[in-house]
Amino acid sequence: MPVVAVSPEVSIAYESFGDPGDPPVLLVMGFGAQLLGWHEDFCRALADRGRYVIRYDNRDCGLSTKFDDHPVDVGEFLAAVSSGDMPAALEMVPYRLVDMADDGLGLLTELGIERAHVVGASMGGMIAQTMAHSRPERVLTLTSMMSSTGEDEYGRSSPQARAVVSGPKPADREGYVAAAEKELVWASKRYGNGAVLRELAAASYDRAYYPAGLGRQLGAMVLSGSRADVLRELRVPTLVIHGLDDTLIDPSGGERTAELVPGAELRLVPDMGHDRPRELWPQLIDAVVAHTG
Repeated sequence: MPVVAVSPEVSIAYESFGDPGDPPVLLVMGFGAQLLGWHEDFCRALADRGRYVIRYDNRDCGLSTKFDDHPVDVGEFLAAVSSGDMPAALEMVPYRLVDMADDGLGLLTELGIERAHVVGASMGGMIAQTMAHSRPERVLTLTSMMSSTGEDEYGRSSPQARAVVSGPKPADREGYVAAAEKELVWASKRYGNGAVLRELAAASYDRAYYPAGLGRQLGAMVLSGSRADVLRELRVPTLVIHGLDDTLIDPSGGERTAELVPGAELRLVPDMGHDRPRELWPQLIDAVVAHTG
């Protein structure tokens, strides 16, 4: 697994698929998820369509740099935010989404890629949006998938989904893998598959189980705030994809993103939740290939 230094403080683990001479597509993963969340078969199928595909671990996840010297107590952090004590909340979290965006752009630089198509899912969509705003000259196109704008009134989680994502995760392998089935609450109602969720959880646990990073990534999302104003200013060709079954980030998050970005294309996908079921890969890959063409 290649690991490259993208700044003096951060090294990023990544994998690539396809011909480096093809148009580059950078896949940005979401909250607490390793690059494994972009399934290898999905990456290869996209590469087979003439794209040079790069997937990577965000900081504080997988095999990339961990910020162990900045522990975050999620309860204390959320209490500070809820009470309006933003100075205390800001002090707790060592980075923001713009820093995570710089990691992905730094990876492209280290790979000798000046400009790329950027595809982000969930928190990865928030990072990708930030890339497109902070360094538009580096982003050929943006695809924001199952994501939102950072505005509180859009893309809300259902109570059931919120309980799963915020609940404690078992520390032992067997419990962690079994608990993955709880994620069916936000999966495709038609194609959601507990066995697939358990398989990904087992592979992720064995590769790099690291729950300590969750608090810092959560803090980065919360403290980065609304992107509404910057999304209105985007001039990067943008595709927004959102599943109609998504209960972790309600489809209003995708609808609002497309509403704000000038000229954005919105695709609301039936039978897709906060997941990418294999049955929908042809549709998703067709959409990404067309957008990055």
